[in-house]
Amino acid sequence: MDQVAALDLIDQLRVAVPEEVRAAKRINSEGERIIEKAQEEAERIIAKAQEQAAFLIDERGLTQAAEDDSRRIVNEAQADGDEVRRGADEYAASVLIGLEGDVVRTLQSIKKGIELLDERRAALRVGDDDPFVDPEADAYEDATGAEARTPAQR
Repeated sequence: MDQVAALDLIDQLRVAVPEEVRAAKRINSEGERIIEKAQEEAERIIAKAQEQAAFLIDERGLTQAAEDDSRRIVNEAQADGDEVRRGADEYAASVLIGLEGDVVRTLQSIKKGIELLDERRAALRVGDDDPFVDPEADAYEDATGAEARTPAQR
């Protein structure tokens, strides 16, 4: 891998990582939007329960039944809201875990590229003293893991 290829790889990573961060932010925003929507739905259900309770009290005088229904509806709304929040949190966590894996793999690739460049520079410094060192074969071996061969052997 020559310096141009390494710099190209670094440029690609520099572009990919911010995109992953933007994706994480979008996911986080989406999770917040889902939670907000669940809260609005819970408030709507609570308002409906209050209306229903008022109707029962006004029309039938069934205070106890209205209170029971109101509590039940509020509890259901809270349970539904909690379930939506849990689902949103699990989704956001799974996406962020996947993103973390991508970032770790990207970082490992960067580190490998840096190590390869460091090894190549060290080999070139040592190779200046040894006329039998073929830097091109060493670079081929480093990049592919294959046995080093000179151009004549390939």
